[in-house]
Amino acid sequence: MPQFDPQRYPYSSHRNVIYARRAMACASVPQGAQIGLDVMKAGGNAVDAAVAMAAAMPLLEPTGNGLGSDCFALVWVEAEQKLYGLNASGTAPQALSAALVREKGWSAMPTEGWIPTMVPGAPGGWAELNRRFGRKPLKELFAPAVSWAREGVPVPVNVERQWGDAQRILAAMEENPAPHTYWRQVFLKGDGSFYRAGDLFRWPEYAQTLEELADTGCGSYYRGPLMEQMVKFSRETGGYFAPEDFQSYRPEWVDPITADYKGYTVCEIPPNGHGITVLMALNILSGLELAAEKDCADTYHKILEAIKLAFADTKTYVADPKYMRTRVEDLLSMEYAARRRALITGRALTPEAGDPSCGGTIYLCTADPEGNMVSFIQSNYTTFGAGVAIPGTGISLQNRGANFSLDPDSDNCLAGGKRSYHTIIPGFLMKGGKAVGPFGVMGAFMQPQGHVLVVVNTVDYHMNPQACLDAPRMQWLGGKRVQLEREVPAHVGQELAAMGHEVEVSNSNLDMGRGQIIWRTENGLLAGGTEPRCDGTIAAW
Repeated sequence: MPQFDPQRYPYSSHRNVIYARRAMACASVPQGAQIGLDVMKAGGNAVDAAVAMAAAMPLLEPTGNGLGSDCFALVWVEAEQKLYGLNASGTAPQALSAALVREKGWSAMPTEGWIPTMVPGAPGGWAELNRRFGRKPLKELFAPAVSWAREGVPVPVNVERQWGDAQRILAAMEENPAPHTYWRQVFLKGDGSFYRAGDLFRWPEYAQTLEELADTGCGSYYRGPLMEQMVKFSRETGGYFAPEDFQSYRPEWVDPITADYKGYTVCEIPPNGHGITVLMALNILSGLELAAEKDCADTYHKILEAIKLAFADTKTYVADPKYMRTRVEDLLSMEYAARRRALITGRALTPEAGDPSCGGTIYLCTADPEGNMVSFIQSNYTTFGAGVAIPGTGISLQNRGANFSLDPDSDNCLAGGKRSYHTIIPGFLMKGGKAVGPFGVMGAFMQPQGHVLVVVNTVDYHMNPQACLDAPRMQWLGGKRVQLEREVPAHVGQELAAMGHEVEVSNSNLDMGRGQIIWRTENGLLAGGTEPRCDGTIAAW
């Protein structure tokens, strides 16, 4: 048999935009996209496809999400010409508080163990999407993932690279092994090593858990045996879960928030997510003239400065909306955008929050033959989340609580029953009240920056969806620090440095976001782009 290194690619490759007449599914792992298309070919709609894909992704890409994840969705219903938003992010256990965490010696929220683990929202989100808009039963939608969990799925190339990030969990195990023991059994091979590209990953407990979720409409997760297992393990190993934390949880339908950008309507989920960062940055950019050439220092500088200013505000003000003292409409007002825009000069600034009151993830998208579309995102937060898995089940838990503040004066201060600031954001683009399509770029605090780049590439530079994702990326890291992909022309980095930016060049593109796009064309076809920085695939019909 031929011998080769799945991580070595000595030559640059090229991807074309993909067209489809009837339906399309995009995901970061090929099998995920195939599942979505198979569901739609069998008569399911775009929501059915998204739910089936979401149920499989914790098996196909367990580094980025799990049955203990949160999720968000934007659903375009063609018959109603309406976009719906679903917030299925979880809440902190009632027994947790900022004071308790500080008493345990933490000055900031940890990323491993029970403290950052929230009540997961993803299974409830799947059930709610299926109840309201689905056509197929959950048993049928979960069947592909059930089968593959027992038979095994090959580990993708880029998932291997992310698997290596689990070193931090092994380090946490040395201090407190109890919560992480089952995680180790599932996600390390028998010899204690990480899974590699081309290894077969089997997880029969995952299949059993999905079958139980299907049989109970995911009810067992919040008010049945699965909930009881999570609470029991939590109590035995120093966690904070109680039955009431799960029994009181419900996903929430929300109205998307929007901004007009040069004739297009950009849609995001409202806080507690930071999709509002995208809209605020675009509001600032809408009043700036961008250079005719994308890959020039002036364009990069203006985008970075707008992102900085938006992030300075959202990191200060965004929280569970029940606790936010700052109004979303004030943050999105054009008057406030003008005031923030006026701060941008030819020099890099150190951003500070203004006063608006004065005026680890997977992403997938689907489009079906009836015109319905779904933008869906699901996440652990950091790779493998909290490193906690529930024995005898297919449940590995997120660590979304790591984004809470311990500052009692912060709107985002940890409290029981509260949702944390959330980094995962699905995006959707419209024009003239009609759907253009779903888009997303996963990757923690890179996500809003990736969304801004997709919109600017599409609207200002008329790139096709594949080129939008191929284009070299940059990201703001904090202060005046910016990171550029190595594909950014060298002169751009040099000129940015001369403007006062502290420029770093990244030799790894894993932290630059991983996205998918489906646009509807003027003649009614679907045009898709998929992420070259991961194992992204488009399934077209």
